[in-house]
Amino acid sequence: MARKTPEIPGSSLADIAFLLLIFFLVTTTMDIDMGITRKLPPPPKEETEIPDIKERNVFKILINKNDRLLVEDKPGNIRTLREKVKEFVDNPYGKDNLSIQKTKNIEHLGKVEVSEGVISLKNDRGTSYEMYIKVQNELAAAFNELKNELAKEKFGIKYEDISNQDYIDAIDKAIPVAISEAEPENVGG
Repeated sequence: MARKTPEIPGSSLADIAFLLLIFFLVTTTMDIDMGITRKLPPPPKEETEIPDIKERNVFKILINKNDRLLVEDKPGNIRTLREKVKEFVDNPYGKDNLSIQKTKNIEHLGKVEVSEGVISLKNDRGTSYEMYIKVQNELAAAFNELKNELAKEKFGIKYEDISNQDYIDAIDKAIPVAISEAEPENVGG
């Protein structure tokens, strides 16, 4: 007499698979890219004239397809970029090759030196996203450090700890974040 193999009932397998699918869908977390938080300026009015920016007031940063930096037409390094940007914007010693400073009287701050400098960022189409973000982070950190220094000097606290909106607006006027980003193109290796 031949022995029969016991059968496994298959009617509930579909239910179990469905429950497992639901379980994994509910418990799995999805990473959501938050993007770069940057407040864009409002669109210019039609009668607004394009400002004439002197070459001296433009700090050029170029990222090539090999993720190498060219800062002011010289090979650059991501580790020194923040300090170079701060020096250009702040121009603490009044050097002729750095941005022009204009004395302005800003409410809540008094007379302060305001930079007319613009950071010009251009990258190659082949630039990695990682390098692009690193450069963006260094630029943001440079402006944040300058704002913190001014806030400590004028109010005795860090910029991010200021709760008075008038003081925040005053610091923002004294240290405007002027970054011009060109459309990516093939700029070479």
